[in-house]
Amino acid sequence: MAPKYWRKPLDLDQIRVPRGHLVILKERCKGCQFCIAFCPQGVLAVSDEFNSKGYHPPAVVDERNCVACGLCGLLCPEFAIYHLEEQMEVAEE
Repeated sequence: MAPKYWRKPLDLDQIRVPRGHLVILKERCKGCQFCIAFCPQGVLAVSDEFNSKGYHPPAVVDERNCVACGLCGLLCPEFAIYHLEEQMEVAEE
């Protein structure tokens, strides 16, 4: 009798990391740095510039390392950051 699996095994060649870019609304940021502290890939860092409120908004260090988990947007109390996923068109055959 073959073993039963609750889920299918992963095919590593079919795993796709979502791509896109981070959108930071600098004027909305209040400098809490939750997005920087909780980013699992260390994509964000404190920028040297100030916004009009006098806070340091986050800056993107290396966007290629972003795995589009959305944690930065979920933790931001001011909704000042989000991930915008690229729309990939599928060619019809």
